[in-house]
Amino acid sequence: MPWSNQGGGNGGGNRGPWGQGPSSGGQVPPDLEEILKRGQDKLKQAMPGGSLGGRGIAIIIVLIAVGWLATGFYRVEPDEQGVVLRFGKYSKTTNPGLNYHLPYPIETAYTPQVLAEHQEDIGFRKRQRGTVISKTDVPDESLMLSGDQNIVDVQFTVLWVIADANKYLFNLANQRETVRIVAEGAMREHVGRSRGEDIRTKERLAAESTVKDLIQKTLDGYNSGILVTAVKLEKADPPPSVIDAFEDVQRAQQDQRKLENEAKSYANKRLGEARGQSAQIVEAAEAYRKQTVAEADGEAQRFLSIYNEYKLAKDVTRRRMFLETMERVLARSNKVIIEGKAGSGVVPYLPLPEIGKRQNNN
Repeated sequence: MPWSNQGGGNGGGNRGPWGQGPSSGGQVPPDLEEILKRGQDKLKQAMPGGSLGGRGIAIIIVLIAVGWLATGFYRVEPDEQGVVLRFGKYSKTTNPGLNYHLPYPIETAYTPQVLAEHQEDIGFRKRQRGTVISKTDVPDESLMLSGDQNIVDVQFTVLWVIADANKYLFNLANQRETVRIVAEGAMREHVGRSRGEDIRTKERLAAESTVKDLIQKTLDGYNSGILVTAVKLEKADPPPSVIDAFEDVQRAQQDQRKLENEAKSYANKRLGEARGQSAQIVEAAEAYRKQTVAEADGEAQRFLSIYNEYKLAKDVTRRRMFLETMERVLARSNKVIIEGKAGSGVVPYLPLPEIGKRQNNN
């Protein structure tokens, strides 16, 4: 246990070890031998028979020893863990409850809170006055340079617990400040490797996980006995001084993306129409090809069938072909042929051409 401050009690000041102030005004300081003599006289008066003697001295020694041994009792709360040092070297770890260690200076006990979750705010500070909690920004911590040369105002919180009380107490000095410095360095490293826009939008969760791992890795390298439980990204925005310009850039980028999407939509529409027309032309050409091939096959088959019939009866076939040809030729001519026997009953002014046209129309 630490020694009591013998010179700073009862109001402090420049008081001596017995509570007397410094001499002033030309007064002579009290004689030390006189003070010791008075103390002995008072102690003798308090002892039985008015004399110390051998028995009185023994009682005093026993009382002093009992009081000294009693200083070794200490209590470990449920959320704490006791760590005992013997002559400054780690001796043992104790559980919650009433425990005992050899009195100072032989052994010393520390009781850090191992179950309590500690919080470090990076980039801002919180102050509570009554029920009101105020927040103050710390630009020296929060302003960070991203990988694409943009300034990002990052504020985050680190939650951690003590995983090993022995390492926590004796491997680190200023543990909370160390956690703060390591956390800020880890976040700056991650932001420096990333785009500012990604940190502000889609990579917030990834940033929390990556920074948590970086902090834990560094603290493990220090053998600190600290376990980082979470990293919460409170804010990742442009600096207040350039927020208006940044919003203008954001709106311009949104307009650009909108126009690009509209252009892509129009291009896809026109491309779809062109592909449809191309497929239609190809299908029509394929149908025409098939029709032409089929007609050619039909004409060839018809020619072969006529040729076979012609070989069987050449005269009859020749006559038939002549008559069919004359029928097709005369069908398109504007003439009417009347046999000689039937010509006596024909009226000379009969409009034969008009009759022929009507027959063609029908």
